[in-house]
Amino acid sequence: MRYINTLHEGETIRAIYLCKGKRSAETRNGKPYDNLILQDKTGTLDGKVWDPNSQGIAEYEEMDFIEVFGEVTSYNGNLQLNIKQLHKCQEGEYQPADYMPTTEKSVDGMYEMLLAYAAKIENLYLKKMVDYYFREDEAFIKRFKEHSAAKSVHHGFSGGLLEHTLSVVRLCEYYVHAYTIFNKDLLYAAALFHDIGKTKELSSFPENDYTDDGQLLGHIIIGVEMADEAIRSIDGFPPKLASELKHCIIAHHGELEFGSPKKPALAEALALNHADCTDAKFQTLTEIFKEKDSKDWLGYNRLFESNLRKTSI
Repeated sequence: MRYINTLHEGETIRAIYLCKGKRSAETRNGKPYDNLILQDKTGTLDGKVWDPNSQGIAEYEEMDFIEVFGEVTSYNGNLQLNIKQLHKCQEGEYQPADYMPTTEKSVDGMYEMLLAYAAKIENLYLKKMVDYYFREDEAFIKRFKEHSAAKSVHHGFSGGLLEHTLSVVRLCEYYVHAYTIFNKDLLYAAALFHDIGKTKELSSFPENDYTDDGQLLGHIIIGVEMADEAIRSIDGFPPKLASELKHCIIAHHGELEFGSPKKPALAEALALNHADCTDAKFQTLTEIFKEKDSKDWLGYNRLFESNLRKTSI
């Protein structure tokens, strides 16, 4: 197995990758070619099939596992693979785990930590609401453990949603100990619930792409609907508490232009917004620095609206 992050310009390789994307195009001279996005668990690589009708190129589709033979080249500072031969692989020729980016942390260990925070919730209604998904719904638990937190940007790997949620809860724990204004139970429950909609917004790996509901509704609306399902299952759930919990989910992106229908109006909603933003941004920086191991300036980044560089020491 030749992982993408080990490839170097000038190599000729034969390897199996997931065809994450396929787009047919034409050169300026009207000659057809295929643009591919090849993926393994270490990242993605642009691929080019300059002669898709040649004898060495078999039939294949997007999301197929394909064995490719070709030369690693560089274009505009990025590696790409010029593919000379290609065939579609069958089950048994590859290990699916080699093609899914995954968390480097223990999934079961992180989930136990998450449940430990859930156990600190004393309000009976919020405790039952959290248990509805995180302790009792086996299908949800499986999806939650395996899911990413995003298609790209941050935590875009299997286990990423769990890793991100645990980090957000930990930041909220700091706020609770540092300031006296918070309802601890509400903040912990909101932190646990804030991104559960992503289990339906995004498909599972290897696709990890937006579902129809993800495109039409988004994870915030889906998350509120899921929270409401849990609330309606609990007799006597206080309506005011339900609205406060839903508000935290709705407002956790902080600004209307970032997708939140409402801006934070509760201290807990504001704390959740800052915890979510903090973890998302620093994880994004972590992934950028890991991908581009350089002390030089990395160029302008839209998320940070700044040219980025690692510190010199």
